[in-house]
Amino acid sequence: MATVPLVLVHGHPFDHTMWNPQRAAFCADRQVITPDLRGYGTSRVPEVTRFEQFAQDIRELLDELDVRACVLAGLSMGGQIVMDCYRQFPERVRGLVLADTFPAPETPEGVTVRHAMADRLLREGMRGYADEVLEKMVAPYADAEVKAHVHRMMTATSPQGAAAALRARAARPDYRDLLTRVTVPALVVVGRDDAYTPVADAEAMHAALPSSQLRVIEGAAHMPNLERPAEFNEALGEFLAKVDASS
Repeated sequence: MATVPLVLVHGHPFDHTMWNPQRAAFCADRQVITPDLRGYGTSRVPEVTRFEQFAQDIRELLDELDVRACVLAGLSMGGQIVMDCYRQFPERVRGLVLADTFPAPETPEGVTVRHAMADRLLREGMRGYADEVLEKMVAPYADAEVKAHVHRMMTATSPQGAAAALRARAARPDYRDLLTRVTVPALVVVGRDDAYTPVADAEAMHAALPSSQLRVIEGAAHMPNLERPAEFNEALGEFLAKVDASS
């Protein structure tokens, strides 16, 4: 049976290495694509100016790799980019994985906070921010190596790229109605102890999507794919098997 390619979209302020456990688990029997978003990691593309550019970049990458259809998976900001991909090119999507994310647009207060944080990152760099949010990105009880990896990704991120993404994300669309019109299967995943996107947000997405499964990962916060990779990969693997079978 042919397997559907898997595209993994990282969150903010990370890079493609946040998906290392998933690449290792799934690359033996399917194409696994883990790009660095513009402004992050090793990307040399100029920083984003509009949120929809992230999805446009992914479509161009799929064209370049001659991938006609795929499963799109994203965490946090990556999940919102995946929703935007579905908005822009649904015909190329065979399944959606939405991890620790939410579809609502930014509130006026949230817009102010994101712009203020962008200003701060440009002024101070990433280190202070990374120190402050580490134990919200992953749970305080997370494995020390996981914490170190997450901290390294955050401090290695370009302040210019991170700030540009924050400003673009502040003006992102509202995806709530879009979710009700999704015609492909979806998997909604969330860490039980996620403070940024709580379980209630995941439950609301699960309820809105016409065909979805919900998996709450115990013993994890905002990055269950790294904090509890075995449990995350089990859920993802079961979902991919169902998509493969229906494709």
